[in-house]
Amino acid sequence: MVVLTALGVGCTVTDGVGEGADDSSGELDASTGMLTSTSGATTQTSADTTMGVVDEGPEIDDFPSEPPPDLPPVVTVDCRDEPPAGAELPPPLPTYGGECPELVAGFNTIQSMGNDREFLLVLPADLDPAEELPVVFLWHWLGGSAEDFLEQGDVQTAVDQFRFAAVIPAEKGDLLFRWPFSIFEGQGRVDEEYQFFEDMLACVAEQYAIEENCISSAGVSAGALFTGQLASGRGERLASILSLSGGTGGAAVKPWGGSPHEMPAMVLWGGEMDSCVAVDFNATSQDLENNLDADGHFVLECIHNCMHGAPPFDMEPGETAFAPMWEFVTAHPYWLDDGDSPYLAGIPEGIPEWCAVGPGSAMPREGECGPDQC
Repeated sequence: MVVLTALGVGCTVTDGVGEGADDSSGELDASTGMLTSTSGATTQTSADTTMGVVDEGPEIDDFPSEPPPDLPPVVTVDCRDEPPAGAELPPPLPTYGGECPELVAGFNTIQSMGNDREFLLVLPADLDPAEELPVVFLWHWLGGSAEDFLEQGDVQTAVDQFRFAAVIPAEKGDLLFRWPFSIFEGQGRVDEEYQFFEDMLACVAEQYAIEENCISSAGVSAGALFTGQLASGRGERLASILSLSGGTGGAAVKPWGGSPHEMPAMVLWGGEMDSCVAVDFNATSQDLENNLDADGHFVLECIHNCMHGAPPFDMEPGETAFAPMWEFVTAHPYWLDDGDSPYLAGIPEGIPEWCAVGPGSAMPREGECGPDQC
């Protein structure tokens, strides 16, 4: 197993046989029940020494033959599956107030509320035009950029392996903390970012086949703090969210505002020492997951104990760096019942041992970490 390159979350404002086992042969002395090795040493065996006869134990046929106990079925769900009859479905996709420019893989510019806004669109390299893709919005950290998320998040490999479209917004450039999540931004600026999200979604859906039941948001640090706001302000459009050292509440971050749709959430952070620029991410992450849980959302809690660094997933060679996150997204379609998740029947093997269902349930990871990146 190898530890792959971690996402940067910089937040400066400026930017068989056991080893050594003896496999020598020996002879059994039936009169003593001792094994004499070729070196002359003796070792007590498990043989029955009564009358010098070695009891080889019961024959296999002596044991009753019973079928193994029934195991719970493995529950697998894919957000591209056909929704069951009567399931809750997302509202109609937003429409763009104008003519969308032709979108390409790479950087694109659209008009949103009178401003030129940029975002990266990442598509599978071998995309079939008829293939319906989940869409994941990725909001970058304070000291990073859309390009940084693309590179450090191994996003192109993830998109190719998990078959989704990634939309990586670029900051407008007018906010100290990049995204409008703090108590210092008025609601008008927050609504402007919500509209940018809807404009990107509208233009991507207009030109590419997307899976409407699998639209998700993920963020890192400052981007995760905004994801907590987006999950409230536009939760009716989201199938799931991923929060990597984010959250809600505290002295500077806007509180959780509720959501019209109950979406599964994967909440990850670096333990009690996860803090940066006066934000206690241990407290804000717990605030988010406790509010989600109280409102009936499914929560997968993950504590990697690497402070304000990226979660150190251990992946096999050839696997994309953050596969457990993309696996969570694709396993949680919009149409799941409120509070439901296939993970309730058992967390998949690919999810780290330091993740568990429900707030306060995860056993923090132990082991080495990369450098603290705050």
